[in-house]
Amino acid sequence: MSAEGHVIKTVDPGSIGAALGLGPGDRLLKINGREIEDIFDYEYQVDSPRVQLLVEKAGEGQYELEVENDFQDLGLTFENGLMSDYRSCSNNCIFCFIDQMPPGMRETLYFKDDDSRLSFLQGNYVTLTNMKDHDIKRIIEFKLAPINISVHTTNPELRCRMLHNRFAGEALKKIDTLFEAGIPMNGQIVLCRDINDGEELNQTIGDLSRYIPCMESVSVVPVGLSRYREGLYPLKAFDRESAASALAVIERWQEKLYREHGVHFIHASDEFYILAGRPMPEADRYDGFPQLENGVGMLRLLDMEVDEALLQVEEDFEGEPEPERLCIATGRLAAPYVEAQMKKIMSRYPQLSIQVRPIRNDFFGESITVAGLITGQDLKAQLSGCELGTRLLLPACMFRSGEEVFLDDMTREELQNALQVPVHIVKSSGQDLVYAVLGIEAEDDDMEDMSDGFAEYEGYELKEI
Repeated sequence: MSAEGHVIKTVDPGSIGAALGLGPGDRLLKINGREIEDIFDYEYQVDSPRVQLLVEKAGEGQYELEVENDFQDLGLTFENGLMSDYRSCSNNCIFCFIDQMPPGMRETLYFKDDDSRLSFLQGNYVTLTNMKDHDIKRIIEFKLAPINISVHTTNPELRCRMLHNRFAGEALKKIDTLFEAGIPMNGQIVLCRDINDGEELNQTIGDLSRYIPCMESVSVVPVGLSRYREGLYPLKAFDRESAASALAVIERWQEKLYREHGVHFIHASDEFYILAGRPMPEADRYDGFPQLENGVGMLRLLDMEVDEALLQVEEDFEGEPEPERLCIATGRLAAPYVEAQMKKIMSRYPQLSIQVRPIRNDFFGESITVAGLITGQDLKAQLSGCELGTRLLLPACMFRSGEEVFLDDMTREELQNALQVPVHIVKSSGQDLVYAVLGIEAEDDDMEDMSDGFAEYEGYELKEI
């Protein structure tokens, strides 16, 4: 924390902070005589029956306030949401996608974070190389969980080479400390062909399985390779044979661990099954879908959610959608699966004509096939002059979080004007997809009633690592 403390951005009306007369621009200096390190420190300190605040009001000086809050939140939001600077990555991973970005994009896309606090706030995966003993102690003291860990390999020497960090192997010992403290964890392995696959993958899964049940799940995702790799480590894309080999290792361990622990634990991303030409696993193989954000089970869950949503629409809504032609644009990887869902919808509602258009990624290269890395310029180039019907639907993962902006800074409105068709953003699950296609705008109460049983995740598409 700086000497000036933490600047308050907003104060919730009717909150304890409002009752204390705090407002935007005031500064929180200390709680219980202690300077606040970050948002987790703050929340830990205020989670008590009584706190003592040292604050500075603009132009009025410092005040000490005694607060009986009975474990309630104070209603304060700060200018810096983390209440601390973000920690940048100290690694130079051979598979880092940020290193494969073209020049000239917005500055935030080039920032490499490896901040353990974002693991708890946003679900980010961290390598542990940036963490000190103090950070581990705080996680244990504050009982923060789960922590998401980018493992990649449990071979210390290989991990040092893959992360290009001489401390990367030593950092694996932090997993032992978290395990001994009973902290829930999830793991991730970015698989690089002929590097950490084969016997190395087999050993890594075996090593990580020793942390069950604290290590709750581990995902395996194939490395993403853009066309901007000049001067970078020579990596090879997975093909049908190498993807099948990886699945063989993963599925052997799934069978063993399910017999021993009742969980499958290790999960391959959907992309591996597509590359290997294999059907998606049954729903119960996913252990409740804990690794959706890594593209594990998204397509199976989409299939389930669309079926459930169609049944509930029939039960809860009267009438039929008007005849309409519309278009959905998505990545080439999942396009056949989205098209299968549209056929189900058109079978039930034959007055609808839904076209699914897979978009080739010319911006990053054709080997990038997920929707989350499609740019506005590729959509514009490939959809211009096409018959798109009355609406164009795009998955939310194509856009910057919370905004209507693509990776290349083109806006939804700019694309809409270029294509001369309304562009609708489909957020979240298969339920949202069905609603968007049918043109249903339910009341909030209806959405809450129908949300039971549907997963919450960003978009219905696979994401790149």
